[in-house]
Amino acid sequence: MDTSLAPTRANLMLVKEELEFSRLGYELLDQKRGILVSELLLLVDKAVEYQHHVEGALSEAEASLQESVMHMGRRGVGNLAGAVGVRSSFELGERRVMGVALPKVDTTFEGEGPFFSIEGTSLLSEVTVEKYREVLSLMGKMAELKVSIMRLSKEVSKTIKKVNSLEKLVIPDKEETLEYLKMRIEEAERESFILMKAVKDRMQRKER
Repeated sequence: MDTSLAPTRANLMLVKEELEFSRLGYELLDQKRGILVSELLLLVDKAVEYQHHVEGALSEAEASLQESVMHMGRRGVGNLAGAVGVRSSFELGERRVMGVALPKVDTTFEGEGPFFSIEGTSLLSEVTVEKYREVLSLMGKMAELKVSIMRLSKEVSKTIKKVNSLEKLVIPDKEETLEYLKMRIEEAERESFILMKAVKDRMQRKER
């Protein structure tokens, strides 16, 4: 409570406006908190799902590579690796959720199979290349989700602190200050009324 304010009507109106503004800010921030938390939970669920996809795709790619090695030998597979003309690139964009910039990652590839001649090679080599391309795409999305979760978590924490500050400190303090000013103004008005009445009574006695 701010007791340093002079008990005037102007200060009373000022504190009322500040209180209304604080309540409006609390409502807006509380809505923002709800939206951010909902988005965060959605992304966490997606991240868990993508983590399983990445692990599964990586296991499949490694299994395919091992099969290729079994069919062609390590040296044969190593010699073929230089013939894979696949180039990958990541395109970074962004989207916004309640003012928070979240990344968007799109993985693109240049170079289409088949990369090897049929003679002397195994079809598993082509399958392995495709498996690892899938892994790379999934990892790009996984990175997008993890960065988004980190940024949203930080913003949720900041928003919760602001909401708690308004709810537990700012608004109660403004309410107490408002009641204090009302009480002081009413006391001053009563004192002024009593004083004016006393002056009036003395003037009437003098006239009589």
